[in-house]
Amino acid sequence: MDDEVITVQDLRKIYQMGTQEVHALRGVALTIRRGEAVAIMGPSGSGKSTLMNILGCLDQPTAGKYYLDGADVSHMSEDALAAVRNQRVGFVFQSFNLLARTSALENVQLPLIYAGASLRMRRQRAEEVLRAVGLGDRMHHLPNELSGGQQQRVAIARALVNNPSIILADEPTGNLDSRSGKEVMAILQRLNREQGITVILVTHDANIAQYANRVIHLFDGVISQEEAVAHPIDADAWLKREEASQ
Repeated sequence: MDDEVITVQDLRKIYQMGTQEVHALRGVALTIRRGEAVAIMGPSGSGKSTLMNILGCLDQPTAGKYYLDGADVSHMSEDALAAVRNQRVGFVFQSFNLLARTSALENVQLPLIYAGASLRMRRQRAEEVLRAVGLGDRMHHLPNELSGGQQQRVAIARALVNNPSIILADEPTGNLDSRSGKEVMAILQRLNREQGITVILVTHDANIAQYANRVIHLFDGVISQEEAVAHPIDADAWLKREEASQ
């Protein structure tokens, strides 16, 4: 179907640990539609990080099919996967993954350097997305001059700079205080609602999963349950109430 951005069929991933085989994914099947906000939830060892790596084209399955925007990316070459990552997927990680001696502006430009964009285009686009995440006045700051919440906003700006159709956020609030976490979730929700970007949250935290519209539970490498979230938490509304009460 045209609205299916991700389709996974009988996905399996086996790691060889010495003489032992570890079955990280055991036949996962799922569909994510364009513009959805989905949480993939499970405890440590459930396979959620393995699934995220495959969905983000960072790794390949041992068996099964993965269709991204209708194209079979299950067994693409490393170069082809790198191109897909650069053009279609934006990543946000718990640990921010920013270059320490590089300004926010330069960190955000990195994906555009790999894409071969001109210096002028890189700078213009990086400034645009930094302003969009509320960091127009922090562009030239180094990561250690920014709060944790601001660093995660830089990471989100970097994820957005190539206009991806999907954002994969792996425990995006894991290193943040409660308010900074709400601010980050508000940005991700706005991107989903206003720009139609498909957002996939990977988390072990049931509270974070409630910001999504659908939750997929993984356990021992299989989907154990799927559920719709009737009333997702509205991070913007929470922040407005917080401001009004101060």
